[in-house]
Amino acid sequence: MDLRSPAISQIINLWISEDIGRGDLTKVIFDNQTVSAYWVTKNDGVFCGGLIIKKLFKTIDPLVHIELLKNDGDEIKKGEKLLNLQGPNSSLVTGERTSLNLAMHLSGISTATSLLVKKLKGSGILLCDTRKTSPGLRVFEKYAIRCGGGVNHRLGLDDAAMIKENHIAWTEGIGPSIKKIRMSSPWTSRIIVEAETASQAIEAAEKGADGILLDEMDLNEIKSLVPKLREIANKSDQRITRNLVIEISGIDPKNVEDYKFSGVDLISTSAPITKSSWIDMSMRFDKKESY
Repeated sequence: MDLRSPAISQIINLWISEDIGRGDLTKVIFDNQTVSAYWVTKNDGVFCGGLIIKKLFKTIDPLVHIELLKNDGDEIKKGEKLLNLQGPNSSLVTGERTSLNLAMHLSGISTATSLLVKKLKGSGILLCDTRKTSPGLRVFEKYAIRCGGGVNHRLGLDDAAMIKENHIAWTEGIGPSIKKIRMSSPWTSRIIVEAETASQAIEAAEKGADGILLDEMDLNEIKSLVPKLREIANKSDQRITRNLVIEISGIDPKNVEDYKFSGVDLISTSAPITKSSWIDMSMRFDKKESY
């Protein structure tokens, strides 16, 4: 994630504007004295959001200085300090709520991701996210997935083409759809087919899909199907050699270990983003003026 991106700056400005509105009504009671504060975590977890928080506070007031004591992706323990802040008292108060909300949310995603990644350790299977993200927060939530040890699926509809259930139902089907997309897209673009049956998966492999997502399939069916799909892909006469990526989704995250030896490359799940709990944090003020 490039924090220098104008798009990122625009989003951060929207966050600040949402909370400040026409102006913080408590600002009149402050004298803009330089003060110090720190963040502390109330839960164990995996930290995420430090770099974004630094940019957010700098946007509010360039005089605010932040020293990160934990990097994004670091494990954190209850009671640990996460970062130190120094700057005008009114500016630290102004940025407190928005910055904490974001870091607690992203750290919750990183923590949930890390727990699932650890369950897959040694299998060679990567855990990846989906497009089930909060509108306006996708790039940040997907960054949190990476901080937890996961990998990102497509960021948007322009990253890769995924032929899903509705595409199959409302078009000419898998084969013709792959052909049309291939003809109209750059050769660097990937085509993924979401298959709900073995026959759909086999057709996708035969017609040249770059990736096949096996959705809500039985584990035994997955184990028997994976070698067949790889054999079909290896026999492909495509001009550009394919390395077929096989992915599964629609499984209960609590049972992710059952799929360690299924032979797939990816397990995609929305759970770390849609079902994770926030990691509780708070900002506390030092009595001293600087650290």
